[in-house]
Amino acid sequence: MSGKEPVLTTNAPKPLPGIYSQAIKANGMVFVSGAVPMDPVTMELIPGDIQAHTHQCIKNLSAILEAAGTSLEKVVKVNVFLADMGDFAKMNEVYSTYWGDVKPCRTCVAVKTLPLNTDVEIECTAVL
Repeated sequence: MSGKEPVLTTNAPKPLPGIYSQAIKANGMVFVSGAVPMDPVTMELIPGDIQAHTHQCIKNLSAILEAAGTSLEKVVKVNVFLADMGDFAKMNEVYSTYWGDVKPCRTCVAVKTLPLNTDVEIECTAVL
């Protein structure tokens, strides 16, 4: 391996060409780009609230992790970006159902604007 290897799957939204990779595998780790609640087939944001959007973000992350040869269970770090910290509790209700008993380290911040004016974006790092 030449230090880093891109990951690409059609089971998650396609990245903007020439801008970023869905994920990069390097040194036994997988670094996954931020996932928004986009349907990989229509490439449109799914309808629904913060909880539906959180599920879709994690579903997209899971598809990318699987394409990289790992899974949600091997995630060690998560970054959550919210458009409104008022959504924190509802996002956590969904988020807490993932990753089993040992949750990954996590940062959650509110940001001014997210891509496509969505309410949540989530990125993660996993071991292979």
